[in-house]
Amino acid sequence: MSHWVLLAIAIAAEVFGTSFLKASDGFSRLWPSIAVVLSYMLAFYFLALTLKVIPVGIAYAIWAGAGVALITLIGWAILGQALDGPAIVGIAMIVSGVVVLNVFSSSVPH
Repeated sequence: MSHWVLLAIAIAAEVFGTSFLKASDGFSRLWPSIAVVLSYMLAFYFLALTLKVIPVGIAYAIWAGAGVALITLIGWAILGQALDGPAIVGIAMIVSGVVVLNVFSSSVPH
């Protein structure tokens, strides 16, 4: 399986788990808490597999940038959280940084 697919699975699992953190109510509700823990276990497992090919700094930058952008969109679209102009600009800058890493950096395996 491609290292990029593994990283995408890791990011999706992390975002899924993070989206259940609020529902876990500080880990006091069983099923959302189980969803968080299992998702994070899956996320870190797949992240570890990607580190066989992608350098840790690059993988983590992509993981963090994509995760921030995705969880922000989920918060806005599903949880009804408001985004103001500076928040949107900040998210766009994070996404731009991930794009620059992937397109222009020779540190990223293609």
